[in-house]
Amino acid sequence: LTRAASLRQQIVTSGVSKYNVGTGSWQRPASVSSVILVPGQVEDDASIRYGAPGINRNLDLLKAVRASNPDAYVVYKPHPDVLAGLRKKGQQEELVESYCDEVVLHVPINRLLEQVDAVHVMTSLTGFEALLRGLRVVCYGQPFYAGWGLTDDIIAAPRRQRRLSLDQLVAGALILYPTYISQMTSRYTTPEQALEELKLARKTAAPTVSGWVTLRRKVLALLASARRH
Repeated sequence: LTRAASLRQQIVTSGVSKYNVGTGSWQRPASVSSVILVPGQVEDDASIRYGAPGINRNLDLLKAVRASNPDAYVVYKPHPDVLAGLRKKGQQEELVESYCDEVVLHVPINRLLEQVDAVHVMTSLTGFEALLRGLRVVCYGQPFYAGWGLTDDIIAAPRRQRRLSLDQLVAGALILYPTYISQMTSRYTTPEQALEELKLARKTAAPTVSGWVTLRRKVLALLASARRH
């Protein structure tokens, strides 16, 4: 577990996240005592279809968060692929401003996580990133990191009977389960080396990484266009 703790700290310190997008800044309002981040998701994503048996719309998630936290400052961040026009908006997402205090668009997720008190999610990976930083996470769905005693779960996961420490979860999710392939060598590598390559790519805008990102976004744009027609 020492390795898992070290990897977790390296991820948090580096600021690397799932999408690594956004260049804006955000400042927590000085006058509020509780700030809740609600990350938007792509509502037709498989993780919502199969992992959110109750609340499965961004708007409904915001309504639930507001109802249970009437005095909190609620920040909503739309999904990056929705902002980029690669995936369609959620149902009635134009109404989200009625249930939050602020909509934040182009701020990196790690900068938001540094300043909020809690994160409320359906199944978003932002919840896992929040756990890495020691934040309170409330799950309205059943992501892989829920049900182990680390999150406040609105929907129980009866088959998950064990209680895990955070570093046990990190070890399973980031070290023992995945297979990593180096962008530089195309060979198997470690999560620590993969993290170093991500950090280097962010600094140097490595062509191999940006090329894959561009290709992925083009494919998603084509799929989004096909769905609309």
